[in-house]
Amino acid sequence: MKRKVHTKYVCQSCAYESPRWIGKCSNCGEWNSFVEEIAIAQPRSKRSAIIKGASAPVPITEVSFSHELRTSTGIPELDRVLGGGIVRGSVVLVGGDPGIGKSTLMMQMAASLSNYVTLYITGEESVAQIKLRAERLDTKPSKNLLILSETNLEIIEALIEKTEPDVLIVDSIQTMFRPDLESAPGSVSQVREATAMFMHFAKTRGISAFLVGHITKEGVIAGPKVVEHMVDTVLQFEGDRHYSYRVLRSVKNRFGSTNEIGIFEMHDGGLREVANPSEVFLSERKSDTSGSTVVASMEGTRPLLVEVQALVAPTSYGVPQRTSTGFDSKRLQMLLAVLEKRAGLHIGQYDVFVNVVGGVRVDEPAVDLGMALSIVSSLRDCPVDSDAVAVGEVGLGGEIRAISQINKRVAEARELGFKRFALPKSNMKSIRGNGKIEFIEIDSIDQAIQSLIGPQ
Repeated sequence: MKRKVHTKYVCQSCAYESPRWIGKCSNCGEWNSFVEEIAIAQPRSKRSAIIKGASAPVPITEVSFSHELRTSTGIPELDRVLGGGIVRGSVVLVGGDPGIGKSTLMMQMAASLSNYVTLYITGEESVAQIKLRAERLDTKPSKNLLILSETNLEIIEALIEKTEPDVLIVDSIQTMFRPDLESAPGSVSQVREATAMFMHFAKTRGISAFLVGHITKEGVIAGPKVVEHMVDTVLQFEGDRHYSYRVLRSVKNRFGSTNEIGIFEMHDGGLREVANPSEVFLSERKSDTSGSTVVASMEGTRPLLVEVQALVAPTSYGVPQRTSTGFDSKRLQMLLAVLEKRAGLHIGQYDVFVNVVGGVRVDEPAVDLGMALSIVSSLRDCPVDSDAVAVGEVGLGGEIRAISQINKRVAEARELGFKRFALPKSNMKSIRGNGKIEFIEIDSIDQAIQSLIGPQ
């Protein structure tokens, strides 16, 4: 039977299909995202043939189940983010900016899994380049690490069946293609089909797969959003290439928490784990500088002490600038409005720049109080108490609201030698023991300014 060939236009952001080119996608709203692809209509299979090869439904009471089998990656920080190690048959998507260290992390993990057959498939480098990178890193790869430079999914499928690996690494998913699809590698159709094939191998043969994904200029993983829904875990590798610190964050995890992060430091010998990130992030802090406050943030089960900075300067423009790095810009606008209304500070004629030191991003409301104190400190050019850690959510009425996991935050501050801990008054009933640290109970933003900065 002669196959019917026709063209279609596919949105590269959401995989929406249109019979003709349109400027704006009616599904996701993206402009100029449609790419022409050639689609081949396959003859419909007979229903009887489909049913014959399909698996029969099984009552849930008869499904045999054993406890989750996890394998350590040999990198404790990566194990933490994955929820305790690699789950057999899982598919993990690792995304990050170019040059951030995704391939380095995957190679170090592959070298650590010396007792398991690992197949490293690269579509961007030659086998010799992979070998050179492995020699530069502080690793000792074994003979169980197999390297393949290939992008054709039909060839890869045959080689996976032949080698039967325990772990599969694909770098990157955007370079893979199926010859029977006319669209170019990296298109929505190719990425979706490639992911589906690796998902099939993972679920049917118990192979743990790691897929490396490119990042778009908007900071999201390239390809259709359905890919992130298909996989079990999505890890985001963050950090500035000009800084040595890298943060591995779990965005989605069917087998663990999505609040965990792993901290790494980039060296000539590859990525090294940061055992005590709080101490590292505070190592260059100057105690006599205005606009600086130490806050205790929770990343999953880990307390993290970081320095939040603010710079308030008279504006030279008609509209004051509000710039934030590592902190939500909308939350910054809210804090400035609260300081104007509830604390009586006039910041409307000033530019405000805020920054979280070390390239870390903090999102939880417990950082509000520390950021507000940094802004007031810079405005008055008066340092915040350098021996104090401040935590608390700032409400629209200027009140300081309670936060969670207060004892873990206090323990981390005590371990690093801080003498005072400013916390919401309603959290005091949850404190267990004080050791050698003094607690400052805060009820409002005005009281926090008086206690940690002083009267104007």
